[in-house]
Amino acid sequence: MEPNSTRSSSGVDRLESFGIYQLASQLFEDFWRDAEIMDKDFRGRELARQQVRSLDSICANIEEGFGRGFGKELPQHLKIARGEARESQGRFKRCRHLLDGEIVSSRIATLDHIIGGLTKTISTIEGRQKSAGNAPNVTSRHPSPVTRHSP
Repeated sequence: MEPNSTRSSSGVDRLESFGIYQLASQLFEDFWRDAEIMDKDFRGRELARQQVRSLDSICANIEEGFGRGFGKELPQHLKIARGEARESQGRFKRCRHLLDGEIVSSRIATLDHIIGGLTKTISTIEGRQKSAGNAPNVTSRHPSPVTRHSP
């Protein structure tokens, strides 16, 4: 199995088994009901428009990052997803006038979990990349210019 494969060695799609992605997808689904409530107020309609974009962007950036493989681009896309999650969290706080307090608290707690999971995942990936970058490159076809000797 190639290191940049989106499937694990057991053939399972890594994206679908990524718990944070599953949580973000479920939050997007849950927002459908929230949007119906918010749609009844002109202020809520604008907040709902923005919220659907940021919640969708969390999922979309995780999908794009996984789709590009497990190189340098994945942590960047996860950072963008994390930023969108923080934006969504703030917007839910501003929706407290339109949504039930329990719903707002639940959505914010879910986003806390998503943000924490993304932060941990980014840290883990960047740590692995950093340690791999410090390892000597044994696959190089040419010696370093410093170690090259004149004929």
